[in-house]
Amino acid sequence: MNTHIERALNDQINKEASSSHYYLSMASWAETKGLAGTALFMYTHSDEERFHMLKLVKFVNERGGKAIVPAIPQPPLEFDSVHKMFEALLAHELTVTQSINDVVDVCLKEKDYTTHNFMQWYVAEQMEEEALARSILDKLNLIGKETGGMYLFDREMLEITNASASKTAK
Repeated sequence: MNTHIERALNDQINKEASSSHYYLSMASWAETKGLAGTALFMYTHSDEERFHMLKLVKFVNERGGKAIVPAIPQPPLEFDSVHKMFEALLAHELTVTQSINDVVDVCLKEKDYTTHNFMQWYVAEQMEEEALARSILDKLNLIGKETGGMYLFDREMLEITNASASKTAK
């Protein structure tokens, strides 16, 4: 495997692992605030990010490179509000998108079309992640500071997560 590609993919492995921990921290915070639906949503997203990392690890190793399992920095432990947490989630997803675009750019510069093709799954996944985060923020903006609305929001987060899980199981 080309060293530039290997370095870019290992950097992305690090970002996916960090994302998993970041969302795990968000899940734990939400759970301690009594937001079971939001917590389940974040636990599920943490698992998805770990899956993204493992997919990269296996790809690097199968292509003759050496995947590096990263040390993970401590994510934030507290969030000011659910709204602020999802704003942070969207900001984080935007940085992950940029990182994936950087990997794709390296693939094109190095003329590694196999890895470029592999990375297209991540490009599509990021489009979905950003759209989901924006739609959740739209809902939170509609709710404002209404506590009854937050109760319904949390229930909807549970429904979104369960619906996504049942699609995946099929």
